[in-house]
Amino acid sequence: MVKFAENYLSMSNYFSSVKLFFKRFFIVLFIYQICRLLFYFFNRNAFENISAKGFLGGIHFDLSAIAYINLVFALLHFIPGNFKYKPNYQKYLKIGFFIVNFIFILTNFVDFEYYKFTGRRSTFGMITASGMENEIGGLIFSFLIEFWYLPILALVLGILFWKVLPNLKSASEQSANWSQIAKQSGIFILLMGFVFLLGRGGFQKKPLRIVDAVNYGSINQSAIVLNTPFCIIKTIGKKETLESPKYFSETELNQIFNPITEISSTENPNKKNVVIIILESFGRENIQRGQTPFLDGLIEKSLFFENGFANGKLSIDAVPSTLSSIPSLMNNSLITSSYSINEVYGLPKILKDNGYQTAFFHGAFNGSQNFDQYCKVAGFDNYFGKNEYVGPEAFDGRWGIFDEEFMQYFSGKMTEFKQPFFSTIFTISSHNPYIIPEKYKGKFPKGTTKIHESIAYSDYALKRFFETASKEDWYKNTLFVITSDHTSSEPTEKKFKTNVGKFRVPILFFDPSNPSIVGKNQKNLQQIDIMPSIIDYLNIDSKMITYGKSYKSEKDFVVYYLDNIYHYVSGDYYLAFDGKKSLGLYNFKKDELLKTNLIKTEKAKATEMETFIKAYIQSFNERMIGNKLTLTK
Repeated sequence: MVKFAENYLSMSNYFSSVKLFFKRFFIVLFIYQICRLLFYFFNRNAFENISAKGFLGGIHFDLSAIAYINLVFALLHFIPGNFKYKPNYQKYLKIGFFIVNFIFILTNFVDFEYYKFTGRRSTFGMITASGMENEIGGLIFSFLIEFWYLPILALVLGILFWKVLPNLKSASEQSANWSQIAKQSGIFILLMGFVFLLGRGGFQKKPLRIVDAVNYGSINQSAIVLNTPFCIIKTIGKKETLESPKYFSETELNQIFNPITEISSTENPNKKNVVIIILESFGRENIQRGQTPFLDGLIEKSLFFENGFANGKLSIDAVPSTLSSIPSLMNNSLITSSYSINEVYGLPKILKDNGYQTAFFHGAFNGSQNFDQYCKVAGFDNYFGKNEYVGPEAFDGRWGIFDEEFMQYFSGKMTEFKQPFFSTIFTISSHNPYIIPEKYKGKFPKGTTKIHESIAYSDYALKRFFETASKEDWYKNTLFVITSDHTSSEPTEKKFKTNVGKFRVPILFFDPSNPSIVGKNQKNLQQIDIMPSIIDYLNIDSKMITYGKSYKSEKDFVVYYLDNIYHYVSGDYYLAFDGKKSLGLYNFKKDELLKTNLIKTEKAKATEMETFIKAYIQSFNERMIGNKLTLTK
């Protein structure tokens, strides 16, 4: 009888430890649901027609993340042995469980506000702020000041989390015999297997992936289904590694899409200077709204593409797209991916081969976004950042030099250059936290969103630049190309919240000596089209790899990528493709809000577009993997 009681007590103790783990596990799961609701609350303007399926599907990803995070704690709860019941062991086990889980819970808080800027859940690379090491201290401080309610909310949640975490009920130590150890060991193996199964997401062939979120809702609601810890875990320590899908044979592939583009002209080369201006966050939703009087006026004197698109949602995506015609079709930007040192033959090298002096300007800290490194790969002669800036004191306290002063510096440096020259400048002042110089406080319209005042300031800085530049000898011999790196974080109009609208940016070509290049063009054009368009405009004979097309081309498409979905616009139609199947087809010009999915009613169009995007992906992946972005001379 005594032996039976001891056996019973020993197993009872063991199951108490098992129950304790699952009680804590489900408390964390409940907190993840709170975080999902908070994420939706803070970003509700970005989502339309949210369904219960998305929230329920999110539990699948929550279980996976929590299981992976707590594998070690599962082991420490399930492993046989009386040592588990010692007070100190339980004390430190609880503290460890709380700290580790709360840290991961807090990553969700980052995306309560950061999602507005990126349009996707944060990954390991975003959390570690790769390429922003110099700015991160000031940015964290400004983040905490601007979004002061998040630390308070996190503190309250942390206190409640600790308070509700259960303790192990008192268990007297009993010596375990071999029979008990065998039973507990068997249960241990089964339970660890179960937790591991939760982590991989089930018995399916491949572990649960970020892209699987599309199975639980519409294509623009993946962020609701996902949680930030899951996205971080899935990208920890991972360099971008592309797979080469074999949709087509090489012959078939080149017939559908071939990135080798040859531009030849019967006219003599037009040795104009080229200046590309990339305006921070100047999406279509922010221009022609009264905040940008100078840019709006310049549009009337330029060739303006009404259907201009960015290639990504991050600044770091815009540079290789604009300068090298390389789209952003990966979860990591090219600049931070394992393919960052691939040889490229973009604008800097093409124009340098044609006698141009080349330079890149960025008023932020040197090294910001790794732009300086990419400029070396791209072939620029010089890089000018905050370290090189010479002029009035104009540090904004966060990012770098205010736009007005840095653009004046930019103009002055170009006056020193030998013509023809090619220069690119990336502005910074219209980036969060939207700081403008003290002397201009109250002088620009506030607008309807937080960014609008800084947009107005940057527009003024642009005006001042053109006023200064227009007095220089090189001005009339220059082609100016102006675009934005991406859209901004909080569009107010519904049409700019869709998977088409959230990539709409201005693209314009302005040549002060050529009044014929003026007007509104309806062609679909994006950042990767800028390189071949410039080469074509300058009448430079060139053979190159480009995933875009010249503005003179009859082709009418754009391709971009977000949240593991490929987005393809052709003519009036928009297709969403996940790499295996088409998810949606819409006539975005007639149906701006993308309410009517035509995938079943216009099957021929869907098939036609799916064929092209498959070829485009295959070509991009194969050339990126094989480092074949240049032609052998």
